Amino acid sequence: MISVQAQEVLTAHWRDPGFTCPNSRTYPWLWLWDSCFHSIVWAQLGDTERALSELTTALSAQDSDGFIPHVLYLDGSTDHELFWGRAHTSSITQPPIYGHAIAELARGGTAIPADLLDRATAGFNFLFESRRRSSAGLIELVHPWESGCDHSPRWDDLVLGSSAFDEQVWYRRKGELLHGIQRSPSGAPISNDEFAVGSVAFSAMTAFCATELAGVTGDTALLRHAAEVSAALAERWEPELRTWVDDGPTAAGSGRVRTVEALLPLLTIDAMGGGTRAMTQAVAGLVADELCDIQAFAGEFGSRQVHLDEPTYLPTTYWRGPSWPQLNYLLWLGLKRVGKFAEAAHLARRSRLGAQRSGLAEYWDADTARPGGAVPQSWTTLAICMEQSGDA
Repeated sequence: MISVQAQEVLTAHWRDPGFTCPNSRTYPWLWLWDSCFHSIVWAQLGDTERALSELTTALSAQDSDGFIPHVLYLDGSTDHELFWGRAHTSSITQPPIYGHAIAELARGGTAIPADLLDRATAGFNFLFESRRRSSAGLIELVHPWESGCDHSPRWDDLVLGSSAFDEQVWYRRKGELLHGIQRSPSGAPISNDEFAVGSVAFSAMTAFCATELAGVTGDTALLRHAAEVSAALAERWEPELRTWVDDGPTAAGSGRVRTVEALLPLLTIDAMGGGTRAMTQAVAGLVADELCDIQAFAGEFGSRQVHLDEPTYLPTTYWRGPSWPQLNYLLWLGLKRVGKFAEAAHLARRSRLGAQRSGLAEYWDADTARPGGAVPQSWTTLAICMEQSGDA
């Protein structure tokens, strides 16, 4: 049973002072959106104490601006301080999945501590009010790592230029991009002229998760911010490509590459406005079709991260095409939110099968389930949430 595997993996990866490392050898520290997903799984397994601890620890290094770093070196390691320019944590963030995680816990009957709600709200306020917006009104990234989709072809214009994919070029360029970040007096990342991408994926995750948190707290200001970003996302839909297009310097180039994370505005499509319900449903239907089309994103073992017809598609290369469990989970949520239950069930079955066949790998080939990255990876236990929540 995959639920038994999930329990074993999470228990083996549990660390002091109260978090789950993604993988004991490859990823021994805390990553922000990983821990949010881990929290959801812990709650599904019935361990609300660890679910709350996971979130509390993940948000524990928040600074006075509300900024939440994406990596915490909780073993006291200082090896990365020179790289980040900050002791004990990174100096960039990651998608704020904590809003959705808190909502999931609350829906399950868990009482959420007031301090945790306050920290989560401050995290969103930083992104909505302090982080720079693109001209179209999307939330700008300051670094590829903030997206969670590290080597996505969507960033190629600003990392590779006209060159072919090269892991060493990516590695060097990611270090260089850290130096261009403009920061607040406390060191919080505000903007980066060298990577001013208005990301549809990051903006959609932020708007969706803020709405989820506001459903728990009743915060109308968060709802207004989320609605504003959702409305901006509506303007980024490109019918001919059947995807949403990033804003900023990549808008005419790599920001148009068809990647599965660029379909995450599906999570906010009901709040986008700017058109009739029939138009909204038509767009949702096109996205559902893309996710179920074997000539587009649908593999036998989950969604491909890059469209099959894109020249940049590399089925086994890190963030260039394999199936990722956390994206499958978020798209499954999105399909259910727009009433595409049969399509959601199809994606859930394929994702669970991929998770099992790959040995709960970090990612896998969507057509063969060949494992990639760290094995096992804690966030791949999300498969049990897609299993136990039902397919209808």
